[in-house]
Amino acid sequence: MNESLVVNDSSATPVPVEALQWMEAESPEHNSSLEFSTAPLEFTINPWDIMLCMSGTVIACENAIVVAIIFYTPTLRTPMFVLIGSLATADLLAGMGLILNFVFQYVISSETISLITVGFLVASFTASIISLLAITVDRYFSLYNALTYFSEKTLQYVHLMLMGTWGVSLFLGLLPVLGWNCLDEPSSCSIVRPLTRSNVTLLATFFFAIFVLMLTLYFKICKIVCRHAHQIALQQHFFATSHYVATKKGVSTLAIILGTFGASWLPFAIYCLVGEREYPSVYTYATLLPATYNSMINPIIYAYRNTEIQRSIYMLLCGCFHTNGAYRSRSPSEV
Repeated sequence: MNESLVVNDSSATPVPVEALQWMEAESPEHNSSLEFSTAPLEFTINPWDIMLCMSGTVIACENAIVVAIIFYTPTLRTPMFVLIGSLATADLLAGMGLILNFVFQYVISSETISLITVGFLVASFTASIISLLAITVDRYFSLYNALTYFSEKTLQYVHLMLMGTWGVSLFLGLLPVLGWNCLDEPSSCSIVRPLTRSNVTLLATFFFAIFVLMLTLYFKICKIVCRHAHQIALQQHFFATSHYVATKKGVSTLAIILGTFGASWLPFAIYCLVGEREYPSVYTYATLLPATYNSMINPIIYAYRNTEIQRSIYMLLCGCFHTNGAYRSRSPSEV
């Protein structure tokens, strides 16, 4: 991706080393291009890598605050906040992985470190995506089984989802480290070196499966929300107003969640299936960078918009570290 500027040294007129001037190439093949004539100068740092590192820094900072708030606030121990904490932890690790990838790429260049870094990023982003699915499942059950949601059974299936989330993520992240890579066979490389084409195909297919599941669950959630809003409106005899307002709010929130997730990851997932390693790397960067933005937006959608987390942040900023133990979190059905 790092492309050095063309240097034209064929001119007979000596040019001072410190002088910079635009010159048109004399060769017929380059008669329409402009060359930057100067002393040998190369941009050794890819601007795309800088943007990925900056994205990782913002992601890490945002999600570190969420993790700290949930960890140090005793009232935030409900299943919903446990899953949000898992999502924030995954995104925090993803942000740190982007930063480490930048450092290791330009400071410590090693194939072994490259494999470990790529595996770490695969595991982190996979955990982030599966955590989004787990939150969707939790929201569905909080509506479908509202009467029994706050029970030991709910905590059990939340713990099972957490173990499944991080177990699958760790497994997928270890695959390139344990040998499923293209270091020994460059022809099998994908658009993301050192992952093989079959590896990225598996990851893309896995993403599409999760996206379809989330789409199905949120469609069912939308139906339940509309039905509940209709029943409440009939009881209060304000069908035209309350039903419309509640339904619009629920549908718009679901549209934001799914729209953000799809817009962030779909371009990269599709390009993983159709892209070839010979394609310009700018296409990979242009689709990967928006995918990282999903981890930047997640804490805003799932954490900072939540009144309990807002309350905890306010108390920390004010120096009020004593929380009310009797305060109970709302149900995650309030999407």
